[in-house]
Amino acid sequence: MTAVRVLVVDDQPLMRHSLRLIVDGASDLEVVGEADTGEGAVAQAAELRPDVVLMDIRMPGGDGIEATRRITSDLPGTRVVVLSMFELDEYVHAALQAGASGFLLKDAEPDRLVDAVRRTHFGESLFAPSILNRLVEHYLGRSMPKATSAQLTDREAEVLTLIGRGLSNEEITRTLTISMGTAKTHIGNLLAKLQARDRAQLVIAAYNRGLVKPPRHPGPTGLG
Repeated sequence: MTAVRVLVVDDQPLMRHSLRLIVDGASDLEVVGEADTGEGAVAQAAELRPDVVLMDIRMPGGDGIEATRRITSDLPGTRVVVLSMFELDEYVHAALQAGASGFLLKDAEPDRLVDAVRRTHFGESLFAPSILNRLVEHYLGRSMPKATSAQLTDREAEVLTLIGRGLSNEEITRTLTISMGTAKTHIGNLLAKLQARDRAQLVIAAYNRGLVKPPRHPGPTGLG
């Protein structure tokens, strides 16, 4: 099996080294390059064509948000997970607008970071639990005004509910006893019917439709 190719971007050498050790420690992941500036990240991504970029959000020489925007625009096959010491709302929203597939805090457990790389590579999104809650609270009731009139099948509603609860595709298949292909078909239909850009907007749609209740406290899982 071909390893998932990862580009590590951070202006701190110690952090880059730590991220490399974590990623290379997984048998199915491989660090193919490093960069310490936003401009360097864009150049390295263009040359190496990584599957996933672990992107620091605050760096000299072009910040991580602008680098994310350029990479996701120029390389549709490359996904970006933004890493930050901060969970400021403007960072989260800017990262999403720039095309990031996930947003994790730098104090995340190594296993969670590895899981984020895998899941984003396979087309899912992942956010730190506290960030997911705040994301929902920010967008609830205003992000998808056209979604309420779309008619869903019973199965699509079930899948949307599980997405809203933060379940991954694999967890959805186990819960509903369906194949991965069937799960992906339902998710594709949901994206089209609800005019959602990505999985994050499907989560918001689940809350807007009342399928999932707004969180009061950070939960144990991120956005799958």
